[in-house]
Amino acid sequence: MKDNSSFSISDICEVALFTALVSVLAQISIPLPGGVPLTMQTMAVLMTGIVLGSKRGCAALCAYLLLGALGVPVFSNFGAGLSRLVGPTGGFLLSYPLMAWIIGVCAEHGGAKLIPAGLAAATLINYCMGTLMYVFSTGNSIAASLAACVLPFIGTDILKAALAGWMGFLLKRALSRAGLLERAE
Repeated sequence: MKDNSSFSISDICEVALFTALVSVLAQISIPLPGGVPLTMQTMAVLMTGIVLGSKRGCAALCAYLLLGALGVPVFSNFGAGLSRLVGPTGGFLLSYPLMAWIIGVCAEHGGAKLIPAGLAAATLINYCMGTLMYVFSTGNSIAASLAACVLPFIGTDILKAALAGWMGFLLKRALSRAGLLERAE
């Protein structure tokens, strides 16, 4: 029986792999006028939670944030540093561990049935934390911040969430069947 209080070598490898996936997909970035870029990292965050579950998914995103805070250029456009975490888009980044945890809990306890609710909840958390940090960092009104941080992304975020749910569920099932992914206990 697996000890749930510690990570195995396999867990550490899986966390590292998904930390790298988020880092790579963060580089697919399209700048937008409001200062918040359209990236693929949110899709990677959602997939991470689905595949790794709540504990390991959250750990992967904490590792991602730690790497970026320490100066490794893993954030969008090869950005790094603490300034990214406390700047206008820092709330989005800081929401990632919570997003992975939420979708991971849904995947662990409800399988494919709860994944859509988890995707919606995780995306809502991302929007809320991102918008609040943007308001505090820029001094913009909530309405102006929603126009910069949420409205331009709704359509693409629905598409990214649907892709993350579908690909994450299929990837988790394939890796589990192949014995390459430890099942959550």
